[in-house]
Amino acid sequence: MDTNAAPKVRFAPSPTGYFHVGSARTALFNWLFARRNHGTFILRIEDTDEERGREEWVSGILSALAWLGLECDEGPYRQSERYALYADALTRLWDGGYLYACGCSHEEVLERTKGNQTPGYDGHCRELGLAREGRALRFRTPRDGTTVVKDVIRGAVEFPHRAMEDFVVSKANSSPLFVLANVVDDIDMGITHVIRGEDLLPSTPKGILLWKALEGSEVELPVFAHLPMLVNEKRQKLSKRRDPVSLEYYREQGYLPEAFCNYLSLLGWNHPLGKELMTMKEIVQSFSLEDVNHSPAFFDVVKLTHIDGEHIRRLDSDEFIARSSAWLDTVTVPWERHCFEMDTYQRIAHLVQERVATFGEIIPMVDFFFLESPVYDKVAVESLVGNETTQRMLTMALNTFSDCSWETDTLHETTAAMGNEIGLKLSKAQAPIRVAVTGRRVGPPLFESMVILGREKVLARLQAFATLVARTTPE
Repeated sequence: MDTNAAPKVRFAPSPTGYFHVGSARTALFNWLFARRNHGTFILRIEDTDEERGREEWVSGILSALAWLGLECDEGPYRQSERYALYADALTRLWDGGYLYACGCSHEEVLERTKGNQTPGYDGHCRELGLAREGRALRFRTPRDGTTVVKDVIRGAVEFPHRAMEDFVVSKANSSPLFVLANVVDDIDMGITHVIRGEDLLPSTPKGILLWKALEGSEVELPVFAHLPMLVNEKRQKLSKRRDPVSLEYYREQGYLPEAFCNYLSLLGWNHPLGKELMTMKEIVQSFSLEDVNHSPAFFDVVKLTHIDGEHIRRLDSDEFIARSSAWLDTVTVPWERHCFEMDTYQRIAHLVQERVATFGEIIPMVDFFFLESPVYDKVAVESLVGNETTQRMLTMALNTFSDCSWETDTLHETTAAMGNEIGLKLSKAQAPIRVAVTGRRVGPPLFESMVILGREKVLARLQAFATLVARTTPE
């Protein structure tokens, strides 16, 4: 392998489920390395598992990579279209004496080895000379010696052969297993760097043995880099059973792809100057495999959300309006589609851009503009029920707002004056008005919102809310 040639890396996901955030991190690191070193980023779909694979998951992979902006230079290649290469490799390995046929069932192996100190296959069929047709094929792992994985991130990792079983490379129906197909494809595509998750490290010595069997013991192997495990707040490996790990989930929640990539880049890698908030261009310019550490990386949704909010505030107002309104058009919203008015949204967008951390937080910030009546927060209403001061404040607001100048400053000053009259600070004075108008205790600036809604709608909501809290008694 020519070390002076431009590097070639591959991202090789299996279409067996939703696109995992760990897969997204692997794809990103491969893409960053290729872009930083003017190399080639190859997409290869490992779809040989016919029982678990689905075409919809392939579409999900392509959609996820497109959303992240990780365009591939070659592919997507499909392993299901490359069986001839695997069959040829199996024949070469068989003819070279590297493989033997095995007729053992899984249950038979378990029964024979249940008392062994070393788990795994016991080599029962190794010297039986069984015909290969209709049987699984196993690799003759050397009895002595060690395979060393030279890893950029972890250093030299040794795997004694005595601890490795004779592993299966093809099923009884001649279908290749992952380790064989992976190596054959890497050889055929000229992959120079294998960048993948830590969970695949145990399979790497098997791949190296196959690589040398196919290409010769003096072959120059690719550079290996096994990325650190992603863990949750309990430092447990991320699990789809207990953690939100699908990229689709975060996409639906309204995270920006550039913010998501920014955060993923920090899961195991650190900028040389300690920067955290970065554009893709800045990340590419600084990325290095040598700066990736091997410690487990905490997938912190709180930090991800913070970074997303910072990226949202970096958008200019026109881009924020365009991107957020396009996102709102793809998700379920509490208002009827025909009730959404772009002119209104353009007027209120600046009120929420500084206050949201994801596009998903926009909906409760703006829904009251597009609903006939606001959706009241139960806790907010209960805090105001049976309160004489609330009733008085609402009555004063109805009287005063009916003929005052309908401008932000005037509404602010008028509300403050009403509060002073009954001994309330502005924050307390405006609380019942905010709940009446918006349905919630927090949201965009109240008086700017009232101006945009208009006097008629505001007075109607104040009257309806005053009637509601007057007729409702606390439990």
